[in-house]
Amino acid sequence: MTEELNIRPAVASDSETLSDLAYRSKAYWGYATDFMEACREELSVSVTDIANPERSYFVAELRDVVVGFYALERLSASESELEAMFVAPQHIGQGIGRRLIEHAKIHARQNGAASLLIQGDPNAMSFYRAAGGILVGERESDSIQGRYLPEFRIDVSSSG
Repeated sequence: MTEELNIRPAVASDSETLSDLAYRSKAYWGYATDFMEACREELSVSVTDIANPERSYFVAELRDVVVGFYALERLSASESELEAMFVAPQHIGQGIGRRLIEHAKIHARQNGAASLLIQGDPNAMSFYRAAGGILVGERESDSIQGRYLPEFRIDVSSSG
């Protein structure tokens, strides 16, 4: 990515943009309309979500246009979870996701986490493995009963 990517904390006014981006990013993988509708609530980012002190939302921008975001949730003193990470469909494969996951790892570590837990979409398995994720199991989807998603853990206790 040659353009300058700016990563900043999300603000309340980002909520609709982030919800739309998450939905479009998930749909990029060719999921059926009924599947996408079942996921809509889980993909929505509310003003309350952004204001939650247990979560941190960060937005990636190119030329002041939102092209991705992630959310971290603190699970314990030593563990955070990547609650969400999405890149706008037209920017998938351009390194934005890689920049976001690296930013998330640093942010989690700076806030005391030794590890980052990730429930990933099956389409993102190679991405999370490349980011240092180790497959540790699976967890049922919050949106689709009976659908199990891969769960990864990344050690963030050191910078390397």
